[in-house]
Amino acid sequence: MTRDCSGILHTLLALLMAFPGSAQLGGGASFRVLDIPSSARISALGGTQIAVFDDDLNLGIFNPGLLNASMGKQVALSYLPYFDGINVGFGSYAHHFDSINTTFSGTVQFIDYGTFQRTEADGSELGTFRAGEYVFQVGGSHALDSLFTVGANLKFITSQLEAYNSTAWAADVGAVFHKRTLGLTVAALLRNIGYQSSPVTDQREKLPFEVQLGVTYKFKHAPFRLGMMFRNLQRWDLTYDDPVRQVQIDPTTGEPIEEKVTFGQKALLHLQPNLEVVFGRYFMLRLGYDFKRRRELKVDGKPGITGLSFGLGLRVSKFHLSYGFAQYHTAGISNTITLATRFSDFKRKQE
Repeated sequence: MTRDCSGILHTLLALLMAFPGSAQLGGGASFRVLDIPSSARISALGGTQIAVFDDDLNLGIFNPGLLNASMGKQVALSYLPYFDGINVGFGSYAHHFDSINTTFSGTVQFIDYGTFQRTEADGSELGTFRAGEYVFQVGGSHALDSLFTVGANLKFITSQLEAYNSTAWAADVGAVFHKRTLGLTVAALLRNIGYQSSPVTDQREKLPFEVQLGVTYKFKHAPFRLGMMFRNLQRWDLTYDDPVRQVQIDPTTGEPIEEKVTFGQKALLHLQPNLEVVFGRYFMLRLGYDFKRRRELKVDGKPGITGLSFGLGLRVSKFHLSYGFAQYHTAGISNTITLATRFSDFKRKQE
């Protein structure tokens, strides 16, 4: 795929709008590639899920506090075809060491913006160039006891756009409380603590730091897992002045009517409820909703299902296959496919 340089801005803006929770916070930080959901399951559950303690490695690479022994020798691959020819991929592997009761993971993430046409101001062609970003991540977790687990990720991020290169370092720190008999999991996560080590200009840009909390509850005698994610807790007021908002005029005074945002509306912008319907180990239905995405990206008069996401998970033989659909706005959707398996599952059981 080859595109003119004039399409770069359109492509990057579309990508920024597509990242969960980044529509208005995105202007204050670089490397928004760090906000892309790492799997179809996370995408289907609203873009964030930090409080499910099971054998899904993709959850462990997003929140290192979720890494555990059941993820040992597991490989996970995710692919996400984004807007205008942009492609995103993840590859991860985990290994558990019984001697120290610790689980480690390694992940490579890429985002390929495609090939662009290099031109002069008069339109004459000078060849082509490519653009992309890459994240190399290692993580580990340690179980403090039967209830509490702590973990951390270390990331190296590099961005290449024509002759402009930038690098950064970041870390995630997570803690998880999991009480299986109650079906309750509570998690806290500090994401993207770090700095830009090699800026494009003389001024360093901030990374998309975020504080998250999550709670899930699995019913003991029903196939439902309810979840509530609390995002962007480092900043209470997520509202902003929308320059394209349709302004209502007071018919009496002729003055614009000021939009008032209540305490409850501000609180909703931090919430991402989700639901999983679990049919044993072999089939799952997933549903999520993002109030902030809905408020910021819906089109007046034609909101559609903006903010809604859903998907399914299926175990086929030794493979876990997941699909996630997310509606960001009327002009763009996200489809994510994830495949995971364990090397040990292919070994014959000893007689």
